[in-house]
Amino acid sequence: MYVNIIGAGLAGVEASYYLANKNIKVRLYEMRPKKFTEAHKTPLFAELVCSNSLRSSDPLNAVGMLKEELTLLDSLVMEAALKTQVEAGSSLAVDRTLFSTYITGKLIFHPNIEVIHEEVTTIDPNQPTIIATGPLISEPLRNHLKDLLKLDELHFYDAVAPIIEESSIDKSICYLKSRYDKGEAAYLNCPMTYDQYKAFHEALVSAEVAPLKDFELNVFEGCLPIEVMAKRGFDTLTYGPLKPVGLEKDNKPFAVVQLRQDDALKSMYNMVGFQTNLKFGEQRRIIKMIPGLENANILRYGVMHQNTYFNSPKVLNACYQVKDLPNVFIAGQLSGVEGYVESASSGLSCAYHMYRYLNNLKLTPFPNTTIIGALAHYIATPNSKFNPMNANLGLLSPLEKHKKSQRRQLYHTRSIETLKDYLNG
Repeated sequence: MYVNIIGAGLAGVEASYYLANKNIKVRLYEMRPKKFTEAHKTPLFAELVCSNSLRSSDPLNAVGMLKEELTLLDSLVMEAALKTQVEAGSSLAVDRTLFSTYITGKLIFHPNIEVIHEEVTTIDPNQPTIIATGPLISEPLRNHLKDLLKLDELHFYDAVAPIIEESSIDKSICYLKSRYDKGEAAYLNCPMTYDQYKAFHEALVSAEVAPLKDFELNVFEGCLPIEVMAKRGFDTLTYGPLKPVGLEKDNKPFAVVQLRQDDALKSMYNMVGFQTNLKFGEQRRIIKMIPGLENANILRYGVMHQNTYFNSPKVLNACYQVKDLPNVFIAGQLSGVEGYVESASSGLSCAYHMYRYLNNLKLTPFPNTTIIGALAHYIATPNSKFNPMNANLGLLSPLEKHKKSQRRQLYHTRSIETLKDYLNG
């Protein structure tokens, strides 16, 4: 008996590794390098197409809490991230090439995993299958699943930030510091005066954007292009990605563009919160207006791409299992979770429940007092305006009584203790 896993993104690799380590044979289908998506650039598994950051490592933060939960489940993504991390203050960021290479090696050499490089266009619902294609699912399979599952297809835009060559950054202007001095001084900061920011803002709001494709514009709020944020108001960026608070050096700048290390060699830096859909020539012109980046060599320009997800509450239960097709599970951003760590958590959840299903054990969702469980409950709960969801404390089952100052610590303690009890039950 094989489990077919379609897609070697973050959800697919977690599911494959978990089941393979449980001595379940896995056939892992990945169409790259035979066919690429509009955003992927390499044939490596778990390629990070947007940021290289897995966000906060603070255990009292929802995504930090989720990382601890994944570690309890022996997450391959967390293992790889900790082995390939780069300096990023209080966040967990990785060298994206080393990260994906590490994961690829773990899977292709695993005796219980057969990797098949071909595009899957249909599935057999009678075969145990985890669909983990990610939001860049190929059109033939997307259409097949829409028909098979009688699903509504939804989508949103996601944007990618530019990457700058380190040697082209002027260190006499840019300086190392982390906002609020949290963690090591890991970010290069490009400070702006009021006049410099004013000129930069004017250039942003009047710049020419790349033409949109033949689908409706619907931008995920957490990935808004910087030019869209700028058009919301003059001060919007200074309260968002260009917030200068805690980044003073000789004096307090009016705004700050932050650059985060993108590889272990410190040869590349990505522009934090600078995801954009500007035309490449406009990106080049505006980036060179930023103090310290006048001679910037742009290694990768920002782009925008469509992300697909399904109206999961109509067909999935809180184990990510298709209600009417019990052999089929849907993981990753296709299910409606949003974010790297969240996708990994859905892949692990699918694999955990698939293992129990194959062994005729009762399927019980992860408790919604845990982040991994709360996300699963979210994608299975009917919602007239279902949208992708990041990990957040608002998804958790509320505490009965607590002081506001103790809220985060109590949520953390309860999630870890509940998950341990669940896994040992």
